[in-house]
Amino acid sequence: MPINESNPEAMDWLAAELADTLDEDYELEISEPALSDEIRRIYKRKHPDALDRATYFRSLLELQAELIKLHNWVEHTGEKVVVIFEGRDSAGKGGVIKRITQRLNPRVVRVVALQKPTEQEKTQWYFQRYVPHLPSGGEIVLFDRSWYNRSGVERVMGFASAEQVEQFFQDVPEFERMLVRSGIRLIKYWFSITDEEQQLRFLMRIHDPLKQWKLSPMDLQSRVRWEDYTKAKEETFARTNIPEAPWFVVEGNDKKRARLNCIRHLLGQIPYEEVPHEQISLPDRVFNPDYDREPLPEQLFVPNHY
Repeated sequence: MPINESNPEAMDWLAAELADTLDEDYELEISEPALSDEIRRIYKRKHPDALDRATYFRSLLELQAELIKLHNWVEHTGEKVVVIFEGRDSAGKGGVIKRITQRLNPRVVRVVALQKPTEQEKTQWYFQRYVPHLPSGGEIVLFDRSWYNRSGVERVMGFASAEQVEQFFQDVPEFERMLVRSGIRLIKYWFSITDEEQQLRFLMRIHDPLKQWKLSPMDLQSRVRWEDYTKAKEETFARTNIPEAPWFVVEGNDKKRARLNCIRHLLGQIPYEEVPHEQISLPDRVFNPDYDREPLPEQLFVPNHY
């Protein structure tokens, strides 16, 4: 459904979706009563050229309409897609993943965000715990962090030895080439933010009780070890940026622009097209004059408080 002024039906849909999405955004904003006013003012001062809501949501909805076409094409053709999202803590990985999956079928598009390895998994081949999550035909898998934990947090925090990290760097290019040879489209994004921007976002999380769950002791350590993470990132890029699966860096200081730029780029990496589908029509309801519905007990109903 092309969205332009010559298509009134599409414009009406866009207007309705825009209003609904704006309502959700306002709801999120007013649900942060404990957020420091001073931090909010600082954050807004640091982002004076932020996109206005209407422009952002209009662009997002248009991109999400294209994501639906991509989703349908992957399901129709049996393609297999893996998208990796890496980057510093609070860089915006979760935000873009949420916007990608927001209007898609979770049976087709899956998010994988693994916990730290169990004692059993620590004894396995390093890539073994990731393999079961790879896509079957007709699936898109989004990794919110991935096997690159080994060259990032595990390396910096000392959870992996120097020998294990070196073995990872030797293995991962061939592992990814194997995935590509098997027919998987592998796309890797690194979300990049500045030291100052991460500090602001961490402060906003600390002062917002609804977001404090996003901060772990490991996240706080990432502030202390900023330079160590930088060195780890640089070596990761140098040794794993292969032609079959290159890295793409998303500038993440502006959250809204980062989301739009990443989604637009992702759409450009896959040669999807609209697929044929049967016209859907609502069938008539069948009425049985001899059927009387039994009333349900009152205690089964959720009370109407609103």
